[in-house]
Amino acid sequence: MDAGLLLQYLIVALAVLVSAWVVLKKQFPGTVRRMRGALALALLKPGRAGWLQALGRRIAPPVSGGGGACGGCDSCGPTPPKQH
Repeated sequence: MDAGLLLQYLIVALAVLVSAWVVLKKQFPGTVRRMRGALALALLKPGRAGWLQALGRRIAPPVSGGGGACGGCDSCGPTPPKQH
């Protein structure tokens, strides 16, 4: 396989992954939060390498201050209707 073609495939694959991540975050914020939490807990286990634990702390979802029912994005306030 030509190196240029391989590079093209890698760039397209990266664009697809980034696009899928953005859609996942927009459409399913609770699922993304649970996935990030599970991954972070797996990386933060005692005995893991220091760089893995640092990666786990970086991946961990931010603490929600409101303690809302869904644990999602903290934007549950009422939205005013749009004026045309």
